[in-house]
Amino acid sequence: MDYMMRAVRADEWQAVKRLRLDALRDPAAPVAFLGSYEEAAAWPDAFWQDRTATAAEGRKVRQFVAESSDGVWVGTVTVLVERPEDAEGAGYGEVPAVAQGHLVGVFVRPEVRGSGVSDALFREAVDWAWSLSGPRLERVRLHVHENNPRAAAFYRRFGFVPSGHRIPAPGERGEWELEYVIERG
Repeated sequence: MDYMMRAVRADEWQAVKRLRLDALRDPAAPVAFLGSYEEAAAWPDAFWQDRTATAAEGRKVRQFVAESSDGVWVGTVTVLVERPEDAEGAGYGEVPAVAQGHLVGVFVRPEVRGSGVSDALFREAVDWAWSLSGPRLERVRLHVHENNPRAAAFYRRFGFVPSGHRIPAPGERGEWELEYVIERG
């Protein structure tokens, strides 16, 4: 089957919500995502509408989806734009040293994993990050839970490398989120 990679549109908030809730039901969700299904399911429609409109606009955030030829969304990744001068928008509460993209919300449905959809989504997201101007992004990063080796293997295969930086994973279990990066160049 063929898949199209594209940015979400503002009027697709219900599909964005459905895909996120499906992702939060995935067995890997506890080590792949912040938040829970119960929390996300309780958010009002206005939250999803605003979130989708912001991600469709693409100034500081852009969400991409993989869509099958019959219109089914099978995957997603979101790019957050983090710039040192915009500390308010920095991920994980830290001010970035350089302008960077931050990939979050990565999800591909189990039935299409290993089909190339993840690669295509990442190419779309990283290419979009490199295309931004004023000032250009110097790197793209993401965080992966230390207990998510499948995701870490994909990120390395795609070209991300561990930066050596880590942050505490949410919760009180003493686990870590590891930062992976691709530098411009």
